[in-house]
Amino acid sequence: MGEGAVAGKMRIFSTDHKTIAKQYLSLALFWAVMGGFTAYLMRWQLAYPESEVPGWGFIAPDFYNMLVTMHGTIMVFFVAMPILLGAFGNFLIPLMIGARDMAFPRLNMLSVWVFTLASAVLLVSFFVPGGAASAGWTGYPPLSARPAYTGVDWGLNLWLVALALEFVSFLMGGVNFLTTAINLRTRGMTFFRLPLMVWMQITAAVIFMLSVGPLIAAAVMLLMDRILGTSFYLPEGGGQPLLWQHLFWFFGHPEVYVLLLPALGILMEILPVFSRKPIFGYRAIVYSTITAGILSFIVWAHHLFLSGMNPRLAMPFSITTIIISVPFALIVFAMIATLWRGSISFPTPMLFAAGALATFLIGGLTGIFTGSAPVDIYIHDTHFVVAHFHYTLVPVTFFAGFAGLYFWFPKMFGRMTNEALGKIHFWLTFLLFNIAFMPMFVLGTRGMMRRIANPMQYEFLQPLQPVNVFISIAAVLLLLAQLSFVVNFFWSLVRGKAAERNPWRANTLEWTTPSPPLHHNFETAPVVCRGPYEYSSPETDEDWLPQDRPLAAQATARQ
Repeated sequence: MGEGAVAGKMRIFSTDHKTIAKQYLSLALFWAVMGGFTAYLMRWQLAYPESEVPGWGFIAPDFYNMLVTMHGTIMVFFVAMPILLGAFGNFLIPLMIGARDMAFPRLNMLSVWVFTLASAVLLVSFFVPGGAASAGWTGYPPLSARPAYTGVDWGLNLWLVALALEFVSFLMGGVNFLTTAINLRTRGMTFFRLPLMVWMQITAAVIFMLSVGPLIAAAVMLLMDRILGTSFYLPEGGGQPLLWQHLFWFFGHPEVYVLLLPALGILMEILPVFSRKPIFGYRAIVYSTITAGILSFIVWAHHLFLSGMNPRLAMPFSITTIIISVPFALIVFAMIATLWRGSISFPTPMLFAAGALATFLIGGLTGIFTGSAPVDIYIHDTHFVVAHFHYTLVPVTFFAGFAGLYFWFPKMFGRMTNEALGKIHFWLTFLLFNIAFMPMFVLGTRGMMRRIANPMQYEFLQPLQPVNVFISIAAVLLLLAQLSFVVNFFWSLVRGKAAERNPWRANTLEWTTPSPPLHHNFETAPVVCRGPYEYSSPETDEDWLPQDRPLAAQATARQ
């Protein structure tokens, strides 16, 4: 076997956390393309639902339901999680705490390959007889419990298997994240000197590990209903369809914070760097994060206000929904206070971070409406919820994700991205996202339902059809705008300017390593002198340079 083949095999089956992070990133970007294509098909169908012209044609309702199911599944579980946890968590946690690698490198390698297997199973589900799963991305029974109702035999079965494998993958990752952050911190790296990104990652790992068990059990019972003829969810056999909803959303709402917290961690690493100020209220943010993680387990039933559950439960869950907004409001205000009177600059990472903060505020504020039982009666399952969900998830997954990619790209790949292309990418994405999704709030308040393939069949929706056309055109342009990122990404990999050790003059440990880092990260074990936020506001930019002052940490051999 040649040296190149041996090197390729070692890289494919690498136990190095940095390589594994790039593998997660590669899979997530592939699925982002797939998820974007399903979105294109759905939006074009809603714009021209009755056209028979090729390319503008009619999509059958069953196929449209499949698109809805797979779009939600792909974007939440196969794009957001592998980017925010798999890629950034794996790459940053050891570097930020001064470790050589993850605590369990082989388990880490197994986790990415189990996720690869889950991706393969989900991809195969598109090609089985009857097509992929089409019971909605939440898989509600009895629709999902009876193969005859969905019109498929194996699409939804493979969907359940793919999700189970993906959950196993991230359980392995969560074990690694926690063990690494607790046991492998370098000398001087106390818990209250941890970068906030690490706090957010380990809190998300705990939330995921505590909430996913009931959903795995629910998925096993659903498979048994479909294959073995049991009746856990089928009313005619004494089952309860509502049981799935409780088990799904007991996981599903904490899952929102599994995605949100790493995204906030990205923002709270970027905002201080480009405002030249330390993060405001570090300890308050940590305590708020832990509080939000605890509260995330007692808000799930606000998704079930119209499910037929006891209406006396609506008020308690409305109250807990409002209460959980308090710690997140504190975190958002801390980020705004960090910007206040800062010396702000706007390279591409900062633009995406600011855009994420601005758009997420809209998602958070509209969540107050959906979490209020009386209001939810009118807007439930309308396009208002679609708009709210995207104003919550897109800033978390894409705006924060792009901010992190542009920010840590020099450290990951050793090259700088093109600033002009990056700014073009941001402004096109920011403007077109708001143009596409803001009108959906109007559609929702006018009564347009979710998951309908042909709004023209409803007389009261026909006057709104020009709005659907407008949204669809903006959404397609939004998808096309991502080509600027694709060009920038691959051009920078090959022709980008070589990155310095610390091109952003940032203040956490990963920036004391070469770009890209060595195989074992550090030339010698670093010693942390101060946490990244344990100093007064600098009077000059030079005060931020770790090689000039030991603000965050210094590798003693280099000083």
